[in-house]
Amino acid sequence: MSDADVAVGQAAVDHLLEVLDLEHTGGMNFRGVSPPVGPQRVYGGQVAGQALVAAGRTVDPARFVHSLHGYFVRPGDPAEPIVYEVENVRDGRSFSVRRSVALQHGKPIFFMSASFQRTEEGLDHQAPTPLDVPGPDEVPTMADRLGRYPERLGIWAQIPRPIDVRYVGEPGWVRPGDRPADPHQRVWMRIDGKLPDDPLLHACALTYASDLTLLDSVLSVHGEVWGPGGVVGASLDHALWFHRPFRADDWFLYDCWSPSASGARGLAAGRMFTGDGRHIASVVQEGLLRRVGD
Repeated sequence: MSDADVAVGQAAVDHLLEVLDLEHTGGMNFRGVSPPVGPQRVYGGQVAGQALVAAGRTVDPARFVHSLHGYFVRPGDPAEPIVYEVENVRDGRSFSVRRSVALQHGKPIFFMSASFQRTEEGLDHQAPTPLDVPGPDEVPTMADRLGRYPERLGIWAQIPRPIDVRYVGEPGWVRPGDRPADPHQRVWMRIDGKLPDDPLLHACALTYASDLTLLDSVLSVHGEVWGPGGVVGASLDHALWFHRPFRADDWFLYDCWSPSASGARGLAAGRMFTGDGRHIASVVQEGLLRRVGD
């Protein structure tokens, strides 16, 4: 497959919308599928995003998701449909809580709790926005970076690219030795096309994107890379808090760092800021990280 055959821009976004558009199979049950071409296991951001779609479709649309906490318990098979079973934990005066379980072959591969809140007014503050970060138009595009490392294309050369990802520093898939150690990994992202106005869909798209580069911040501390001569990894859990309204098809800065790594596990944290500096979301994830040979 040539690069010209890979869906990008709105065509890739339309593919993503199809993946997030679950089939309602009755009651509080839904069914999702994976893209026809993809990694050997289901991408974690996909199953988290789909689980949030399932949960959100059982909640009053006037209530917006403000947090989710999930665990990846088994690798997903992209060739098999994923069944999502949603449990109504509580509907209160202000909050609704749902538990969404993703199953394949009758066993859970991921489960998530998500909380939704009606709009309210209250105290408002945020930590300072990162300073002196070049804008998305001032850093290389993904195509520019991939062009320097054709041997690292791998699955990137085959799958649709619905997210415009622009690394401020070196990404984790460069050659061993080509990445200087950096305590932060900063990436500009946006859904590379137009999304409908549904806030739940934007939250699901942001959830999908949030798993893409976060764990790489653990490697960045050590100047390590993914793959041969570096590290292999897998997400273990994922927590995300939504703070303010946003559009996932507008640029946002994903500012990530790693507070700790030990015992073949690494903890990564991230904050997302709009182009005008509003703090829209915070993310924390722990991942399994193991060295591999050349």
